[in-house]
Amino acid sequence: MWGRQREASMMYKRTSSRDRSSTFDVEETTALVQNGTEVENTNPSWKLSFPHVLVATLSSFLFGYHLGVVNEPLESISLDLGFNGNTLAEGLVVSMCLGGAFIGSTLSGWIADGVGRRRAFQLCALPMIIGASISATTRNLIGMLLGRFVVGTGMGLGPTVAALYVTEVSPPFVRGTYGAFIQIATCLGLMGSLLIGIPVKEIAGWWRICFWVSIVPAAILCLAMVFCAESPHWLYKKGRTAEAEAEFEKLLGGSHVKSSLAELSKLDRGDDGDIVKFEELLYGRHFRVVFIGSTLFALQQLSGINAIFYFSSSVFKSAGLSSGLANVFVGIANLLGSVVAMVLMDKLGRKALLQWSFFSMAVSMAIQVAASSSYIPGSASLYLSVGGLY
Repeated sequence: MWGRQREASMMYKRTSSRDRSSTFDVEETTALVQNGTEVENTNPSWKLSFPHVLVATLSSFLFGYHLGVVNEPLESISLDLGFNGNTLAEGLVVSMCLGGAFIGSTLSGWIADGVGRRRAFQLCALPMIIGASISATTRNLIGMLLGRFVVGTGMGLGPTVAALYVTEVSPPFVRGTYGAFIQIATCLGLMGSLLIGIPVKEIAGWWRICFWVSIVPAAILCLAMVFCAESPHWLYKKGRTAEAEAEFEKLLGGSHVKSSLAELSKLDRGDDGDIVKFEELLYGRHFRVVFIGSTLFALQQLSGINAIFYFSSSVFKSAGLSSGLANVFVGIANLLGSVVAMVLMDKLGRKALLQWSFFSMAVSMAIQVAASSSYIPGSASLYLSVGGLY
C-alpha cells in the first residue's frame, strides 16, 4: 500500500551494495578535501529540519482527526440527516472516507514523484478542505457520504507523502524519532476529534462545527508548505542540483551540504546500476520483504483498532460508561504508546519494538476474551474488558 509505483514502465530501482564500498567513500572524501571543502563529521543540528517536519505531520494530524470526527457525533448526525437506526447508512458514513483513502494512497506515489513533495501536501489539503465543507453544510445522507469520500482522498495521500518527506529531510541520527512524529500527530488528531465532539449532545448542530474546525489545520498545511523546503532527493532526481544544494543548506547547515550531495550521488549511481522489475515485488527475490511489511500493517488493522476509533462511543455506552471521558482516554493510551516508540526508536531499533508491540496486543486481546467468559463476575468483566481495550 505504501509502495511507490514509478513511471509507466512499472520498474522499481534499489540501491546496489557495490556503491556503498569503503573505496568509494574514500574517493568521495578525498575529492571534497581536494576541492577545499572540509568534511563535517559531527551530526547536523536537528533544529533546522524540525519546523519542516512539524508542518508535514499536519497531514497525519488531519488523518487522525477525520478518523475519529464522527465517533461521538454519529448519533446526532443520523438524527439530523434522517437515517437514525439505519446501521448500513451509519457504517457508510464512518467508512466512506476509507474508500477515498484507497484512491488517494494508490495515486500518492505518482503525485509525489510528479509534482514534488510540497505540492503533494497542498493537493492533500485541498480535498480535506472541500470535503469537510461539504460534510459541514449537507442536509442529507448523500452529501455526507460525498464529503467523507472527498476527505478520504486527502487522507490517503497525506500520510504516505509525509512518511516519504520526513525520511528525506531528516538528519539520519534522528530519522526514526522524526518518523514517530507521524504516528504521534495521528494520535493528537484523533484526541482532538474526540475532545471537540464532547459537547455534541448539549449543543444542537455541534457536529457541523466538528467538521468546520478541521479546515483550519488543512489551510495551515497548504499555506505553510510554501515556506518549507522541497525534498533535496526529489530535486536531485529531477536534475536540479543547485536547488537541492540550497535545500540541504536550509535543512542541515552549510557544512553538511557537500557530503549530503555526495551521498545522493552514490544512491543515484546505485539506482542506475540495479533495476528491479515490478513483478519481482509480488513473486521473486523481493517478495519476502513485501510480504512481511504488508502483513505487519494487516495484522495491526485486524487487531480491531479502527473499530475502537470509529465506534468507541457506542461500546462505552453499552458498558455503562461516560463515552466522552472514556474516548479521551482511548486517545491518551494511543498517544502514550507513540511517545514510547519515539523515545526508543533510535535506541532499541525497529524489530524489538514491533515484537513487543504485537506481543502486548495479543495479551490485551486475551484479557478481553477472558472478560467475556462466564466465569468472570460482572464488575471484574467490565474492568478487564475496558482495560484490555486501552
